[in-house]
Amino acid sequence: MHEQGAYVLETLGLQGKTAIVTGAGRGLGKAMAKSLAQAGAQVVCAARTQEQIDGTVSEITSDGGQAIAVQTDVTSSAQIDALVAACIEQYGQLDIMIANAGGGVSSDHEFWEFEDEEFEAVLGLNLKSAFYSGRAASKVMVERGEGGVIINVASGTALRGNRGFAYPTAKGGVISLTKSEATILWPHNIRANVIVPGYVSQGPAKDDEEANLRQNRGGFIPVRRLGEWWELGPLAVYLASDASQYVTGEQFIIDGAGLAGGIGPTGYAPRHELDA
Repeated sequence: MHEQGAYVLETLGLQGKTAIVTGAGRGLGKAMAKSLAQAGAQVVCAARTQEQIDGTVSEITSDGGQAIAVQTDVTSSAQIDALVAACIEQYGQLDIMIANAGGGVSSDHEFWEFEDEEFEAVLGLNLKSAFYSGRAASKVMVERGEGGVIINVASGTALRGNRGFAYPTAKGGVISLTKSEATILWPHNIRANVIVPGYVSQGPAKDDEEANLRQNRGGFIPVRRLGEWWELGPLAVYLASDASQYVTGEQFIIDGAGLAGGIGPTGYAPRHELDA
C-alpha cells in the first residue's frame, strides 16, 4: 500500500516511457514534448520543419532530457510509419503517441465555392494524420503487448459552427476517431483520449500590439484571458501517465470556460433591423 502523496507523484512519472509528439516544433506540440521529457519520457519530436524540431530537441537535452528529431509530413501515411519505425529503432519501444500536428485554412468565400482540394488538404492535415498516427502506433503497441496511450488534439471549434468549416469538421472527426480508438483498442490495454483546446496562445507575444490583441480577445472568455501554450503540458503528462489509467474515450476541454459561458467570435456579425 503506497503512501498517498508518494503514490500520486509516482503515477504521474513517465520514467522508462517513450513518446512521439507530432507538430513538436512549436506552440502546443513543443510545450507537450518538453513536459513529457521533464516527467521522464524519451521523446521523438516530429514535424515538417527540421530546424524547429531540432530546436525543441536542443531545449529538452540541455535540460537533461532525452529526445530525437524526425522530420515528418503527417499527411503521408508512409512517413508516419517511418516515424514510428525510427522511434522503435532508437528506443526499442513506443508507449505514448500524441497526434498534435494540424492547422486550418482561412477562407472568406461562400460555402458552395469551397474547392475539393481545399477540403481534402484540411482533412489530410488534421483528421487523416490522426488516423495514420493512431494506426501506426497501435500496431507496435499491440505487438509489444504492454499497452500504450494515444492522445489526439482537436479544437474547441469542433464543438460549434464556424465559417472556416473544414477545420472544425476535421477536428470533430478527430474527437469521434478518439472515441472509436478507445473502444476498439481497450482489449489491448491501449487508452485513447483527446485534448480540446480553446483560445490558446502559441508562444510569448512578439510585441505590445500582439499582447494587447490577446488581452482583448481574452475578454470574450469567462476567465478573462487566453490560455498559455505551456498549460497543455501538465494535461498531456496526466493523460500519458498511469494517473489516468481508468480514463479513456474522453475529451478534455481546456478553454477557460469559453464553451461553457464565453461569447468568443465565430466570424459572424449580428444582423438586425434598427427602427428609424
